[in-house]
Amino acid sequence: MKASLLNYVESQASRFRQSAGLSDAEAVNLKSLLLKLNVLTLYRPLSESFSGMSLKGDGKRFMLVNSSQPRCRQHFTIAHELYHLFIEEIPVPHKCKNDGKKSESEQCADAFALMFLMPATGVRQMIPERELKESKVSLATVLKLGHYFGVSHTAVLNRLSDLNLLTKLERKPLSSIQVKRTSREYGYDVSLYESGNDGLVIGDFGEKARKLFEADKISEGHYHELLYKIGIDDNEN
Repeated sequence: MKASLLNYVESQASRFRQSAGLSDAEAVNLKSLLLKLNVLTLYRPLSESFSGMSLKGDGKRFMLVNSSQPRCRQHFTIAHELYHLFIEEIPVPHKCKNDGKKSESEQCADAFALMFLMPATGVRQMIPERELKESKVSLATVLKLGHYFGVSHTAVLNRLSDLNLLTKLERKPLSSIQVKRTSREYGYDVSLYESGNDGLVIGDFGEKARKLFEADKISEGHYHELLYKIGIDDNEN
């Protein structure tokens, strides 16, 4: 991507943070943000190559996230889809995949996700002053950045490279570590690198269905059918 386009995407990420009430440094609680933005979000197990998708229309927004992928990947997918839902001028219904050559729109969404999740100011604030002065980011700091911002090890390395805080030579040994094992050795909760959230629903779908039922706008059968659509089984306790 051209530097001018990357700069434009970074300004979009910063403005979107401001509109969402976020500073240019803090980590994002994506589940809270999705609820705040009223994006109906479903987490479901999908194929490995399919990360998620989003749709919007008539003032409503929907997102599907692959719960079979690691949580750090899910976070990136959500931020990627937020670009399509709130930033892209004319979004086209699509499936977010991990393979193949990406269009400019998909490249912008990826760049936005990285910049939104790891704002430059926040990244630099998390790096010890000594490491900034010596321009040498340690493994301990790389792991800390990943867990603070909730992103993958690769995403951290990509962002540090983009910010000219990591050279290709310095990146090579960092990229070859066993990140899950190393994170555990450094005392971190490794659930970030594991799948999860299967069946989770974020949004007011259930609330609206309940109100319709209580107002006698839909039958009890229809109400339970709607609950089933978001993964609520009548036979479960």
